Amino acid sequence: HSGIQFVTPAQRHAGQHNKVLAERREVYEEAKRNNPKRWAAQVRNWEPVGEVVLNPTASTRRSSDLRRSA
Repeated sequence: HSGIQFVTPAQRHAGQHNKVLAERREVYEEAKRNNPKRWAAQVRNWEPVGEVVLNPTASTRRSSDLRRSA
């Protein structure tokens, strides 16, 4: 489920993904503060993603890629 930031489809559908991702961001930031030598770079991006398309066509894949890079 990497396309939806590793939340479950059920969490996403129920609208719980924002809370789950915010909690993960806090846990990762605290871990980085507690042990900065463990982190070579920034923590993982836990921002919620927008629209998700199942079985994307070439055109939906391109527009999805553009949204993610913005």
